[in-house]
Amino acid sequence: MRFDCPDDIIQLTPLWKGERFPNGRPRVPDNVLKRIKTATTEEAWGVLIEKGYKYQFEGDWLNLHPEHTLVGRAVTGVFVPHRPDLHDTLMDYGHQQEGRIGAMNSWVIETLVEDDVIVIDLFGKVYEGTFSGGNLSTAIATRTKRGQVIFGGIRDMQQIMGIANLDTLCKGNDPTGINDVTLVGLNAPCRIGRAICMPGDVVLGTASGVLFIPPHLAEEVAQKAEDTALRDTFGLQRLREGRYTSSEMDTKWTEPIEADFAEWRKTHTLED
Repeated sequence: MRFDCPDDIIQLTPLWKGERFPNGRPRVPDNVLKRIKTATTEEAWGVLIEKGYKYQFEGDWLNLHPEHTLVGRAVTGVFVPHRPDLHDTLMDYGHQQEGRIGAMNSWVIETLVEDDVIVIDLFGKVYEGTFSGGNLSTAIATRTKRGQVIFGGIRDMQQIMGIANLDTLCKGNDPTGINDVTLVGLNAPCRIGRAICMPGDVVLGTASGVLFIPPHLAEEVAQKAEDTALRDTFGLQRLREGRYTSSEMDTKWTEPIEADFAEWRKTHTLED
């Protein structure tokens, strides 16, 4: 086997037709990431569910900065419970065949670049399932300036909360170190609770939870978020002007209102 294999990543993400990283991971454009940051969880989820993507959301997180919105490109790591023969084989392979250094959680961190979000499947383990503490979280923040989504635990929570450029969503905090787990996949599909995350997915983390947006749908999600935001701005403006009633704004818009919005939108953007 190989960790972080370009051929596998490309084969598993055929609907993405845009730029890719050298390891094959889809690279959703920076401007799309910026636009998605204005989206709510529900707006983005609405696009995905219409396309049949039912299992992209996971809630009930320990969110260290719920006032922030986390957006970035997913780098995934998949761990399983410790089995000695498998663990020894993969450790030897990583060290000897791929030249990796240190513990397995560092292998994932060393692949990160700016605007990535590390997404770790630790099968919900918190006690001895603490993927990162103060030191590794600092390394993640330095590399990505984004954050970490850990379906497992963290340690050193007080330190992590004070790290700049780092949002953290995890399933719990514990003082123990990580133990009795084995990395079996790097930039492979992973299960995060009820959701599936693929390498290159756009991670949208809010106070509501975490949504994993397939890269080929990212542009549509960004467009939907912008449209909704502009409709809200238009509606509020027209209510203040007394042009329409609240009932007209809160129900399906009539054709004249839609025409009014289309004309208004020609001269208004989200920056206005």
